[in-house]
Amino acid sequence: MTEFVSPEIMAGMIPSGIKLGLVPDGSGSCPGMVRLLIDQGIRDLHVVCAPIGGMQVDMLIGAGAVAVLETSAVSLGEAGGAPCFGRAVRNGDIRLLDATCPAVFAGLTAAEKGVPFMPIRGIIGSDVLANRTDWKVTTNPFDDSEKIVVVSAIQPDITLIHAPEADRFGNVRLGRLREVMLLAHASKKTFVTVERLSETSLLEDEKLAAAVLPAMYVSAVAEFKNAAWPTGLYAEYEVDDREVQDYAQAARTPEGFQAYMTGTRSAA
Repeated sequence: MTEFVSPEIMAGMIPSGIKLGLVPDGSGSCPGMVRLLIDQGIRDLHVVCAPIGGMQVDMLIGAGAVAVLETSAVSLGEAGGAPCFGRAVRNGDIRLLDATCPAVFAGLTAAEKGVPFMPIRGIIGSDVLANRTDWKVTTNPFDDSEKIVVVSAIQPDITLIHAPEADRFGNVRLGRLREVMLLAHASKKTFVTVERLSETSLLEDEKLAAAVLPAMYVSAVAEFKNAAWPTGLYAEYEVDDREVQDYAQAARTPEGFQAYMTGTRSAA
């Protein structure tokens, strides 16, 4: 049964040391909850990006909360590279499990379907494969002349999503974002913050039901308005480009990052 909690209680339900699933900026990212996690001192996370990370991932890295990062990229989009991510990789502060977008989706699909791996093509001979000892090259059982890669299942302990709406039954409207739906299906638990709660079941309308994540996949819901700011939320509000630019500028140094996160940076 889905629990309805406050954002603060939800943050307290996400412990250190877990495998945490996160979505790209603008697709259900939740910097508001990430700030609460950082404030409570979360550490040693294995972050899984589906399939790329952005500002919320960079914030967790800058706060020293990430031990392992599994992703195909981390970027701030038009604001450029993710400064805390780049610094952590150069300094060896995190273990990076480099991937491709199809490989991440394959691993999540394996977890969704309850199988240990999923076969993919296209990365044999690449540096990505050379650095992923948990992926294996094997023979296609239906064609002995072909080699394929099998990607191990990726199952986050908890996935964190911000969505426009949930109903009082625990169903969540995700819209057309199938990669977010996949991440929720693959995870042991999914925690969702939302802009608003509906008193009417989101599954009642047959035309809209396909865009809804059923309550059976949702462990907890918290109403948390504007929690996607400044990264934006599809169909609700746009990214705050100026704020993301300000973050990108400030986070170029550890001191600037700390000043941004505590609100003590200079207006200049």
